[in-house]
Order: sequence, then structure tokens, then C-alpha cells
Amino acid sequence: MTFSKRLREGVRRGEITCSVRIWTRPHVTVGKRYRMEEGEIEVDSITPIGLPDITPELARESGFLGVVDLLKVGKHGKGTNIYLIRFHYVAAGRKGRQKRSIA
Repeated sequence: MTFSKRLREGVRRGEITCSVRIWTRPHVTVGKRYRMEEGEIEVDSITPIGLPDITPELARESGFLGVVDLLKVGKHGKGTNIYLIRFHYVAAGRKGRQKRSIA
């Protein structure tokens, strides 16, 4: 998964373990790993959510200052479906599942 530069260190440290994405369809699969610089993100879950589910707490958990900040970054293309993606970071060198890069 692709993260803005300001979020990447928090992801690597394990401080950010979820992301809200607005897509036409999910672009990731539970259990698969996706490249992130020198490591990988492994997707733990994907849950469809609604706009009211995006709380200030969820925005901060996702590494943003608030809901507006998150929504500015979370929309990708023409999508209108909102997904909460939970993941964990895997440092480079650990063998694992299939690797893919996505946006």
C-alpha cells in the first residue's frame, strides 16, 4: 500500500496500523503483503465502513490530525466506497507471502 511520506515512519514503528481508503473496490487482499520501501505491509483485515464511522479517533489512529485531513488524502480516483484496512509492518528480510505493490 502507498502511504504519504509523513505517515511512513509511523507505519514502520508500528504506531499506525490502519488506513481508511476510498476506492471503487478493494485494492488489497487480506493476508497478502505489499512493498513499502525497505519492508512490507501485511493486510490483516478489510472492512467496509460509512462516512459516519470516520471519527476523529480513527483519523488519529490512521496518522492524521483529524477527519478533514484524512479525507483529503484517503480518496483515490473515482471511488465512493470506504474501507478500513488494518495491517502490520514487516521489516525487510522476513520471508513471507506474495509481494505486490499497489496504490
